[in-house]
Formats: sequence, structure tokens, C-alpha cells
Amino acid sequence: MKKYLIAVPVLLIIFIGAYLFASHKTSYVIDGKINIDSSTIYLKGFRNKMFYIIDSSKVVNGQFSFKGSVKRPDLFGLTLDRNESFSPYYIFIENGTIQVEIDTVNTRSATITGSESNTLFERYRRVEDGFNIDSLIKAHPKSTVAAYILYRNFSTGLSAKELDANLALFDASLNDLSYLKELRVIVAIKKKLENGSPAIDFSGTTPEGKTIRLSDYYGHYLLLDFWASWCPPCRKESPNLVKIYNKYKGKGFHIFAVSLDQEKESWVKAIASDHLTWSHVSDLKFWDSTPAKIYAIRSIPSNFLIDPQGKIIARNLMGEELDKKLEELFK
Repeated sequence: MKKYLIAVPVLLIIFIGAYLFASHKTSYVIDGKINIDSSTIYLKGFRNKMFYIIDSSKVVNGQFSFKGSVKRPDLFGLTLDRNESFSPYYIFIENGTIQVEIDTVNTRSATITGSESNTLFERYRRVEDGFNIDSLIKAHPKSTVAAYILYRNFSTGLSAKELDANLALFDASLNDLSYLKELRVIVAIKKKLENGSPAIDFSGTTPEGKTIRLSDYYGHYLLLDFWASWCPPCRKESPNLVKIYNKYKGKGFHIFAVSLDQEKESWVKAIASDHLTWSHVSDLKFWDSTPAKIYAIRSIPSNFLIDPQGKIIARNLMGEELDKKLEELFK
């Protein structure tokens, strides 16, 4: 009888230990420190270049924590601003214990330990210029980080053929990963939008509430321009577009601009202040913009030059390059 009394506690200890080990492997704990005494910090998920709230934690004496679980490592954001959707503190979360230290004053940076995925991501960010995405994927074919970097940083610049080649390098275990699923859609669209292909027609709403179609302006050399009032590179390009538009509008050139704005007031104000006197549409859906999805737009400014027959003849010509192309066309 005694040996059974001894065995039960031993078995109980083994069971509890096994449970705790399994829990550790299937859940994450974020232990955070931040150089403010009290506030609320938000944990945000990532989708289509936008961050959205999934959890929150009170900051007490400069400390906060989050608990949860992830199917696989993935990108999240930490921010003190409930409405921040652009640039929170990036963090790749994986199951396990992760330490986060946030400096809001001196460097506006987060130091993250305990996540191998985040370490890989930070290594990429330090050598981003001249980075070889093929090498990263070959070295880490099962990595969500590699898939995210291909999706976020290379989906615009690489051709459909190049993206296809990179997608083939990933392990089959990532086939259901959202980044790779979206990249396959982007590849399919890019194949439809190569030079010589017909532009994809769509309609949009003007600031005045009128519905117009891209094809309404066929018969001109037409620049389909994707931009937003909140985009500094777009606003920097505006004076070039104004100059080029005024130079060629009398010869048969027009601009059809699609804004990825969310607020109509900001959109309309930017049109007026930048003197953008061409056609404008927006559904005010940010990165969920329907025209942006149709054209697989992953960064702005982006544009397509369309000939009078409605066929694409060039893409992403800016400034002098666009001026030179139009000069050739109108000779």
C-alpha cells in the first residue's frame, strides 16, 4: 500500500512537469519593460500592411505583459497609440518566453530577446540594402520571417517570374501562410499586367461623388497613378507630375489618380494644396483599396502608363523618366 502512496505523487509531478513543458511550447509570454510609469500598451496583429488591435495590457511601474499562443512565428506590433496602424514597434512572436525593453525617449527602439525569429528579422534590417532575398529563403525555407520579407519588401520590385522562383524555394509546410497565399495572387495579377497587356478597367468615386471609369479616358496616353496624402514620396513627386501634366495635357495626355487615403478631408486638401488638376478617385479604404488590389499595388507611389488603345506600355516611370517617355511618344 505504501508504495502506491509514494507512486501517485511521483506520477503527479511527472504529469505536471510534462504539462508545463507542453504549455511552454504552445504558448508565449511577453515580459515587457518601458520607460514610462503608467499607460496602456497595445499588441497588434498585421494584415495587408496594416496593424490592428488584438490585445492590450496596463503598464504598471514601467512593466507590462502579454500571454497567448501562435500557430507559427509571425509579425506583430507594440504601440502606446491605439490608432497607430503604420509603424509600431515590430516584434516577431513565437511560442516561448520573450523579453521586450522599449525606449520611448532616447532611441524609440525595442530590444527583443527570446525570439529566434525576431533575431533573424533584426539581422535582415541591419543589412537591408543590397540584400539577397534568394539566399535568405534558401537558408530558411521554413521561416515566416523570410516569407514576410519577400511579401513586404520585394513583391513590388520583382517580376512575376522572379517571385514564382522565390515562392518555389519555400517548404511545403508554409503553403497555408497568408504572406505566401497573397504573393501567389500578386504573381497571377502581375502576369496579366505585363507591357502590351490590356489595362484592367474599374470605376471609382470622385471627391464630388461622381462615378467615373478608367476606360472613360482611353484614347489618350493615360497615367494610372496610385498615391495618398499621407505618403511623403508621393507628395514629393507631385510637383514633377504637375509640371509634366501641364506640358503634355494639350497633346493628348491625362492622369487618372487613385488615392489610398482613409479620410476624405485629407485627400481633398492634398489635391488642392498640390494643384493636382486631373481626375481623382478613391474608395477611402487605405491598403484595402479595390483598385490597388486589382493592380497588386504593394507600395506607393506606383503608376502604369497606358496607350490610347488601353494597353500598358510602361510601369513606375517617375520624374525625368516619365517626361522622357512622353517626349518620345509625342514626337
